[in-house]
Order: sequence, then C-alpha cells, then structure tokens
Amino acid sequence: MAKRDYYEVLGIQKNATKDEIKKAYRKLAVQFHPDKNPGDKQAEEKFKEATEAYEILGDDQKKSAYDQYGFAGVEGMGQSHDWSNFRGFEDIFGDGGFGSIFESFFGGGFRRGGSAGVRQGANLRYDIEIPFKDAVYGTKVEIQYSHNESCETCKGSGSADGSSKKTCPTCRGTGQIRHSQGFFSVAATCHTCHGEGFVIEAPCKECGGTGTQKKRQKIMVTIPSGIENGKRVVIPKQGDAAPNGGQPGDLYVFIRVKRHEYFERQGHDLYCAVPISVSQAALGADIHVTSLDNKNIKVKVPAGIQSGKLLRIRGEGVPSGGAHGDLYIKVIVQIPEKLSRRGKELLEEFAKSEGQNDSPKPIALSELVEN
Repeated sequence: MAKRDYYEVLGIQKNATKDEIKKAYRKLAVQFHPDKNPGDKQAEEKFKEATEAYEILGDDQKKSAYDQYGFAGVEGMGQSHDWSNFRGFEDIFGDGGFGSIFESFFGGGFRRGGSAGVRQGANLRYDIEIPFKDAVYGTKVEIQYSHNESCETCKGSGSADGSSKKTCPTCRGTGQIRHSQGFFSVAATCHTCHGEGFVIEAPCKECGGTGTQKKRQKIMVTIPSGIENGKRVVIPKQGDAAPNGGQPGDLYVFIRVKRHEYFERQGHDLYCAVPISVSQAALGADIHVTSLDNKNIKVKVPAGIQSGKLLRIRGEGVPSGGAHGDLYIKVIVQIPEKLSRRGKELLEEFAKSEGQNDSPKPIALSELVEN
C-alpha cells in the first residue's frame, strides 16, 4: 500500500514551524497510542505512521532531504519499528507528564536527556479469567508468575565484591554510537555496553552482571467490583526489576470475564429472563426471582403483560461508586406444548368468549421498537 505524505499524516502545511509539527504529532500520538487503544490494530498503525512522519519532519536535515527528494531522500530513516531508539519522545512528552505513557508501552528503557542512564524494569502482563459474579461484586485472586528480581548477591549492582563500573570506552558513556550514511548520521545502541553507558569490570557471577535474577512469586490481586471484560488492574513495581538497580516495572493484570448461564450485563445494569405461564401473563401474578447474589426477590407481574416485556428491579444491578445499577427481568410467556383435556376445554371456552381474529393485521415496526 502506498505511503501517505508525511505532511498529510500530521495534518500540517509544508511551511509549518517546528512547534506546529511537534504539537500536531503530540496530539496524534496521545490519540492513537496502543496503550489507550488495546487490540486496535488500526490505531497502532496510525500511531506508527505519525511517529515515522515526526521522526522525519522533526529533524531539520531529514526534513530538507524529504522536501527535496520525497521518500527516496529519507529511505530507511523513519521506518524502524524500534521506537525505543527514537529520541523525539523526550522532547515531545518529557515536559507534559506523557513520558510515563511511552515508558510503560515500550517496557521501560526510555532514556531521558539523550544520554545513557538508569533504566526502568520491563512491565509485565498476566491474564486471568474470573467468574461473572466476581467481576460484578469484586474478589481477590492469588496469582503466581515469574519476573526478574534484584540479585541478592550483588544487591542489584551487577558488580562482584563491590567492584566499580567504568564509563564505556566505545560510546564514552552515551549508550549510543553513530554511523554515517552519506551525509546523514544514524544513531545505534552501543554493542559494548548495550546502551547502558558503562561496563562492569568484574561482573557478579550469580547474575552475570545484569543485577537481576529470574524468580517466581505469588501475590494477591484485588479485583474491584464492577470491572468489565478486557479491563486491567495495575500493580505498581511488581514487574521486572531493572538492570543495575533501576526502578522496577509494573504488573498489568488483564481480566477476562466468564459468561453467566442466566445473567448478562450492560454497563451497570443486569439482565435475566424468566418464564411465566399464559394464565400468569393474562391475570397477573406475584413471582419470586433469585438475584445474582442469591437474594429471593418478589416481583409483581402486571395483568396482561406481553412476552418480551422488561420489569425493572431498582438497585439490584452492578455496584458503582457506592450505588448500584438495576436488574431487568425479561418476561417470557410460555405456551404449553401439551394440554390436558380439561385445559383444552377451558381454552376453547376462553376463545369463544373472547372471539378469534382470523385476519390479524400486521403490527407496525415502530410499535415493536417502542415496546
């Protein structure tokens, strides 16, 4: 598929200033960030497209080449999906509190200020499935998972016996080395220190100098009442420990909710269906319905109710901010498949007394929608 013009992607004119380019990209990046649009492939592609456009137009040299030669002039310069090496994020989001968005999405390792430094540990994901009732009323679930913890031997430093770290001789502490391609200069992660900016002279034998060890742990996760399918619970600092003593990442627990046999949910309201007899529908009746939390609720069925009608029970739905949604009961009038002789006689008498309409007229669709 043909690529869109970078100016078109950001929605700006060719004479846009650097501030206007930055503002346009910031708006799109926040709007289409994958963390705000989980599972939305289209949003993810738009995010990558906008980032690629900004990587070119936000750099004076690349922008000049693009303006002169189009895509041919910047081929390979804005198409890498290793967005953690894109140095524009700090400039765009570092002053507005948005840096944490990208840190969480890229699993830590986001470097501030353009030089190497202490990294944040990777965020981890854990998926669990819980019963419908637990999602409505909340619960606690114990989970067990593996993550990197700070090495007990070197206390996370990565050094054996407290030996010191020294500045990487290859990148001189920047964590990056630059390669020239024609009249362009491209940055890449330093192969000697792997972007850390320093090397350890005597690595810890237990962790190999990383400062972390893989371990399993159990934790109790509190699932709040009213959580919906696909939502997540964030547990701070329970992700991977960072190499060389940085801030640990977070644990993201994603929730899948099992379907219930009798109840379903729409927002903060619950719905179920109950059968009633023809006589109960015609004459009205008091019936008893068991709620999701096993309460016996007395429900008054009005005389003449039609099959498919909803009866509302206030306050028996999903908890929400100290209040509750409602429970809606859909009435299903059941027609007997077999009749006793006496039952058949009574219905025939009823038919004679009420009369039969052998040529019924269609019911307007608008009436069906309203009802």
